[in-house]
Amino acid sequence: MTAVLVLAVVACGGGGEDGATSRAVHGETFRNPVFAGDFPDPFVLLVGGTYYAYATNGGGRNVRTVRSADLVHWRRGPDALPTVGPWALEGKTWAPEVARLAGRYVLVYTADSSELFTQCIGRAVARSPAGPFVDGSEKPFLCQPDAGGSIDPSVFTDADGTSYLLWKNDGNSIGERTYLYAQRLSPDGRRLVGRRARLVANDRQWEAMVVEAPTLWRHGGRYYLFFSANAYATGLYAVGYATCTGPLGPCRDASENPILTSRCRAVGPGHQAIVRDAEGRTWLVYHAWRSGAVGVDPPGRQLWLDRLVWRDGRPVVRGPTCGAQAAP
Repeated sequence: MTAVLVLAVVACGGGGEDGATSRAVHGETFRNPVFAGDFPDPFVLLVGGTYYAYATNGGGRNVRTVRSADLVHWRRGPDALPTVGPWALEGKTWAPEVARLAGRYVLVYTADSSELFTQCIGRAVARSPAGPFVDGSEKPFLCQPDAGGSIDPSVFTDADGTSYLLWKNDGNSIGERTYLYAQRLSPDGRRLVGRRARLVANDRQWEAMVVEAPTLWRHGGRYYLFFSANAYATGLYAVGYATCTGPLGPCRDASENPILTSRCRAVGPGHQAIVRDAEGRTWLVYHAWRSGAVGVDPPGRQLWLDRLVWRDGRPVVRGPTCGAQAAP
């Protein structure tokens, strides 16, 4: 049983880099950001009572990591990917995510291809969620050079054990439309199989030129595709979702989008991930700029945490707010 026994969320407080100042009296509240160091494009995986978080490169590391026993107090971990794949260039290892497939931990990540001169998706494996992950491939796992490249990979495993890769074509980098894609993975996660589906596009005003960071989640027998949109280094960056009939769509944007926007001290929240804690509750983790420091590194994009609850078949983010609020 983990220590995520918080009773309320204080979403606009401070907090030291290691989260030491985030604890309130008797552990009843915590303060956001839960990790005040630069930690963009976060993803969190729960393994054996430990939460492992992964983030975009920085500080001399290709895949930065932190770990926690309670989702609130984090300590730094090693570089999960000490060496990028032979196909990749150092310096732009973005948006890593990890899944357990066929008895191994598989890390999917974005990097620049030295041959294709665009960003592509790589695949690395390890025996432990802490790594080190190894990508021995001479070529990217997936790339769409004619569509601006491929970035922001994410793995979804359905109730029947079938896994899918989701990603974004980087169309905005070449002035083209962006789409979120999905395609089935082979059981061992080594190949993409079957048809490739477009799920959503940047076709709403709030999205501007970008939809990215897909997160597919199943709740109550329904499929929800969360994503981020708009310019990441502005206060317009936000999170929305679509409902889908299956992992390959079709999907329909929610009328209430966006569901997470700049408020209080969290500016430009996005690149979300969802984690279910040991109590069965769902949480949204994401990065956000500190108010007054958008685009400034340090402090960079910090790690935030809010409850994700479900009301009448709709996901609702409990925060960010400017005060405490009770968890259900």
